[in-house]
Amino acid sequence: MSSSQSGIGFTIRLCPFLAVILSAAKDLLRSQRPPTNTGPSDTGISKALATYATMPSAKKSAPKKTTNKSAAKKPARRATPATASKAVDKQLARYRSMRDFGITAEPSGGPQNKQEALPFCIQKHAASHLHYDFRLGWNGVLKSWACAKGPSYVVADKRLAVQVEDHPMEYGGFEGIIPAGQYGGGTVMLWDQGTWEPQEGHADVDAGLRDGSLKFILKGTKMHGKWTLVRMGGKAATERKPNWLLIKEHDDFERPPDAPAITEEEPNSVVTKRSLEQIAAQEDHVWNSKDTAKGKAWYRQDKKPLAVSAKAQKSAPVATSEPVKRLTFDSILKHLTPESQPSFIKPQLALEAEAPPTGPGWIHELKLDGYRMQARKDGDKVQMLTRSGLDWTHRMTSIADAVRALPVEKATLDGEVVVVAENGTTTFADLQASFQDGAKHPLTYFCFDLLHLNGHSTRDRHLVDRKDLLVDVLTGADPTVLRLSEHLETNGEQMFQHACALHAEGIISKRSQSTYVSSRNGDWLKLKCLHEQEFVIGGFTLPSNGIHGIGALLLGYYQDGKLIYAGRTGTGFNQKTHRSTRDKLDALATSQSPFAEIPSAARKGAKWVKPTLVAQVRFATWTAELQLRQAAFLGIREDKPAKEVVREDAAPTPKRSRTQPAKAATHRLAPKAAAKLSLPKEEDKAPVRLTHPDKVLDTESGLTKQALADYYWAIAEHMLPHIAGRPLSLVRCPEGVGPPCFYQKHVTAMLPKSIATVMVPDKKGGKPEPYITLESRETLAGLAQMAVLEIHPWGSKNDDLEHPDRIIIDLDPDAAISWSTLSEAATNVRKRLKKLGLESFLKTTGGKGLHIVTPIDPTQDWETVKSFARNIALAMEKTSPNLFLSKMTKSARVGKIYVDYLRNERGATAVAPFSPRARPGANVSIPLAWKELDGSALPKFGVTDFAVWRSRLKKDPWKEILALRQKLTTEAIESARSMK
Repeated sequence: MSSSQSGIGFTIRLCPFLAVILSAAKDLLRSQRPPTNTGPSDTGISKALATYATMPSAKKSAPKKTTNKSAAKKPARRATPATASKAVDKQLARYRSMRDFGITAEPSGGPQNKQEALPFCIQKHAASHLHYDFRLGWNGVLKSWACAKGPSYVVADKRLAVQVEDHPMEYGGFEGIIPAGQYGGGTVMLWDQGTWEPQEGHADVDAGLRDGSLKFILKGTKMHGKWTLVRMGGKAATERKPNWLLIKEHDDFERPPDAPAITEEEPNSVVTKRSLEQIAAQEDHVWNSKDTAKGKAWYRQDKKPLAVSAKAQKSAPVATSEPVKRLTFDSILKHLTPESQPSFIKPQLALEAEAPPTGPGWIHELKLDGYRMQARKDGDKVQMLTRSGLDWTHRMTSIADAVRALPVEKATLDGEVVVVAENGTTTFADLQASFQDGAKHPLTYFCFDLLHLNGHSTRDRHLVDRKDLLVDVLTGADPTVLRLSEHLETNGEQMFQHACALHAEGIISKRSQSTYVSSRNGDWLKLKCLHEQEFVIGGFTLPSNGIHGIGALLLGYYQDGKLIYAGRTGTGFNQKTHRSTRDKLDALATSQSPFAEIPSAARKGAKWVKPTLVAQVRFATWTAELQLRQAAFLGIREDKPAKEVVREDAAPTPKRSRTQPAKAATHRLAPKAAAKLSLPKEEDKAPVRLTHPDKVLDTESGLTKQALADYYWAIAEHMLPHIAGRPLSLVRCPEGVGPPCFYQKHVTAMLPKSIATVMVPDKKGGKPEPYITLESRETLAGLAQMAVLEIHPWGSKNDDLEHPDRIIIDLDPDAAISWSTLSEAATNVRKRLKKLGLESFLKTTGGKGLHIVTPIDPTQDWETVKSFARNIALAMEKTSPNLFLSKMTKSARVGKIYVDYLRNERGATAVAPFSPRARPGANVSIPLAWKELDGSALPKFGVTDFAVWRSRLKKDPWKEILALRQKLTTEAIESARSMK
């Protein structure tokens, strides 16, 4: 990706659909600014498959005079294909001569005498993402950094450069392609080259690499002057690969912020003057990454088969007499979690947002207007499953055939089935016509995620890693049927504006480092250029011209179990949809209005129907009366039950904390419609009085005060045994999740009278203080009125405060720790406790960690129990110091699991079983069976999903914890001190 200081400037690998939109965007932006010399013409880029295009900035100031000599050079003439190939041969030979094969091992290299003239090169690399590989020759290898935006002559620009593995010296002279499916697969350009030397006073390069500070001078064709590479600290230091910053220093070569970017000013090869598209088309040199260690990984090919025209590709796929080669992915699968291929995986869904997220760590995809589908391949059996798990394979056999031909044995893909219109956008109306009317519109499956591969789960890997792997899985797929849904790493706001200007559906923004979670959460955000959603059809009017069709549809959505009238639409129908929609509605005729309320004007001429049919509708906005404005019918949806249709709308920006400085909001989320627990029994309705029961406490899940009260009421039977009769600390969030919440442990006059009091002396035996405690189901449900989102009990009971009856080991993992590693750690704790004669129980924390809880008879004091837990933590740390940590220091937790034993001191608390957490999503701390550690990911259960997971309470894994009698013996205490 390349980006200028002042504008959008993003680059993407194109597919036919995206090419149309981005090619048009280039024309739109160029018409808004004076012409500039941006290098060779890119005419015809919208027809290119799997190549690259750059969208220049919308506005650029006139460049100031600069002393950079390279800026004044005239563009050199491009080399012919023959001379270009020879030039690359010469470069490869030159770089090959710079190292001693007898000394240097590939790919990481070995010691070699330092040369007087040290080489450097920058390769423009179009792999899964366009980036620039910055390489410094040192000790016989190329020390390498991947720089997404490329270098900048602007001193204020600090370009992220991720250090990657050392590359062989010979690779520095390479320009050509790396085959798909291999490491770094894509097109490689030798963008610049020359020599480098350490700056005066910074000659110890080895020390600079070790300490994270390199200062050097570049003498290249495009790059000159003083530069610095500095390794980042803080959160960046926790990344899997070291993050550095590439910075231009002050000298005669620096440029002002409004000068043209060197990457845009000189985009082509320094050796052959070719563009990326020309290099990809010629394919004169090929580098096989898998053969790097053999000494000669590249070969030259002078004759390339003629490309098949786009028209021919659409009409008939190229036949081959050879079977598709199966990809084994052996080196990758060993890093993935083994699992039996799920029959269906509940999809991850996006929250509606009003503004795109800002800052790093987000990727953006164009929103497609089609059917969300999961493709499941198991050998030769392929299923195309809707978002609710319905099998629609018979409706899209061409896509199923393309998935069947993929070079993998087992795979589960996530994507969208669409019909691509002539203007490059997707059209739901044509898609619906294909399914319902048999219209001949070709279907295309855009894949944006990979959920399972050859007996292994990929869902716990980062999104960008899953998409990189997806590129390999789609190798050789028929591009007219099965395509990768590409993404951009750029300014989300500018991308959204241009997507809307070009009549795209909108964008989907996703956290690049997120795992796949089968729920709706803030890791995926959807932004629609035009409002569009599903509505339930509750009635219709007859057309005025007497045809067998529709005058207008009467639309609604569900709220609190009632169908709310939302307005009407009378446009968007054609002859076929007039007739087919009318036929469907006639079969659902009823005499009563299904709407809770409806204006008298809307009743005139209405024909009521049973509210089971769902329509896709596009509209301009909502009116102040929450009625649709300028609505148009797009088609009937068959993949979504009517009862799931709720009003979607973007919410205002949450209030900022007064204790924090104002800053730009990252994104503005739409609250899910006020959540209901859908509890099957009337007695599960909490009989408590609430003010503002519809107040949303968590925008991500849509949790309301009423839903929270209903949950506490329903879960009380299972939760009360673990919190009743104990001092409690409550986490209250009056403004909901997001704004500051606070703990409350003391009883005050402001609390409801139903909350009981237990007098607790302080640690020094001073004056007792009134602590919160509770006993009843009604009191638990009443906590919702105070917006209590977490309940934390003591480890001892009111009648014996000084002797704990539970030992808690809290495993708090760093974000880099995998689920399998965390599971093994929990098993480790369980085994250690068993050796000491103690049975233990497991639960999630509602966050990213696990609690191992051991019930004991209350015979030992707090200090003894804390010392016992501390010795277990120290033993784990001593056995595996690279994995476990027993100290609280956050800076030392990188890549480790903090074994927290401090929950076992007087006054400390831990979140209760079945308690929600005051975090986005309102997940619950849930008891687990030990066998659940064998799953593919950390189990998550939300309050608003209670109706889904309620059935697991029939086999409560903590059922025996209250009846189990075991003592923390003197022998166990002594054994823990010497445990290894």
